Amino acid sequence: MLERFFPDAYVSSSYDIDYEYLYQKGYRGLIYDIDNTLVEHGKPANDRAIALFQRLKDLGFQCCLLSNNKEERVATFNGPIRVHTLHKAGKPGRKGYLKAMEIMHTTTENTLFIGDQLFTDIWGAKRVGISNILVKPIDKKEEIQIVCKRLLEKIVLREYSKQGRDQKEWNENF
Repeated sequence: MLERFFPDAYVSSSYDIDYEYLYQKGYRGLIYDIDNTLVEHGKPANDRAIALFQRLKDLGFQCCLLSNNKEERVATFNGPIRVHTLHKAGKPGRKGYLKAMEIMHTTTENTLFIGDQLFTDIWGAKRVGISNILVKPIDKKEEIQIVCKRLLEKIVLREYSKQGRDQKEWNENF
């Protein structure tokens, strides 16, 4: 039962992913959560995030930031990055993920989602049929409702680990 929440891959950071490999495998659209996936919660885009998105665009990826946050937060983060965005996305609902693919002109087969939360980010991507990568949160300091979800995530990730899925190289699933 918990398997429905298992990510396709689990890595330390969005910045450790081999994006050249993913492009070679046919992925063309990348959808990202922002907070604790790319930067600490509420922080602006830093040099590392800006460089990552420039690299992704140079490789030929279409990118979209999909956030449950307000428009101002998403727009502020996106200012120096300049990719597609969707705010108040309603994750884990399907609508935001589908809209992101529509905007990027991609499909479930060539789109990948990257985020830090199982029950919003990853579960939503799985509900739509998008490949996904769970990343470890950048910052341990989080709002209380997220802290509570993290406790439940630990249960799911413990089962994920028991099944040996965390022992696989992340790219074995793509």
